[in-house]
Amino acid sequence: MQARQANLARVVVATDDERIVRHVQEFGGEAVLTRPDHPSGTDRLWEAFQQLGLPADVHCIVNIQGDEPFIQPAQINALAALFADPATAPAIATLVKPVVSTEELFSPHLPKVVLNQRGEALYFSRHPLPYQRQYPEAEWLAQHRYLRHLGLYAYKPQVLAQLTQLPVSPLEAAESLEQLRWLEAGFKIRCAETELDAFGIDTPEDVERARARLARSA
Repeated sequence: MQARQANLARVVVATDDERIVRHVQEFGGEAVLTRPDHPSGTDRLWEAFQQLGLPADVHCIVNIQGDEPFIQPAQINALAALFADPATAPAIATLVKPVVSTEELFSPHLPKVVLNQRGEALYFSRHPLPYQRQYPEAEWLAQHRYLRHLGLYAYKPQVLAQLTQLPVSPLEAAESLEQLRWLEAGFKIRCAETELDAFGIDTPEDVERARARLARSA
């Protein structure tokens, strides 16, 4: 529902579960059934794009992951806006937001990212980066503006096709972060910053937090 409120031409759910396809169709959404053996959501996205028969010159394909149910339409729009001008559009884009607590900073479930001066990702890690050698960990957040990664991506179609052909890379295997495969292969990832909060569903505790949040908004 969040995605349908954003400025997107089309919203499609890609899944390997027929039950999800039926559920989406029941509330009037569009869904495609993909193979169950995809190694990543990126591969599933590319299959869905091919199934839909969309033209290769679309501005971008936005990958909104199912474990990010509270992503905001404004966040989706900020990412898609990077592709508005084909002359300056990035190959790949994603979202980042400032880290606001020590709990966030040291949570391995919330990947952190460091950027260059052009707003492109240098590295993603489950550990806080940079390491503050001269300060105790309790003071790190006061000494540096840390950014964490939100699991939302957008790609040019021709780039997405290339990404699905890359083998698992050493850094990806070490951190269990797919985007490191793309960096190791030489692709640049532009980052749009948001102040809006979001959290993914990564643990049983996150499920309970999500239920509580939904109950408060009901």
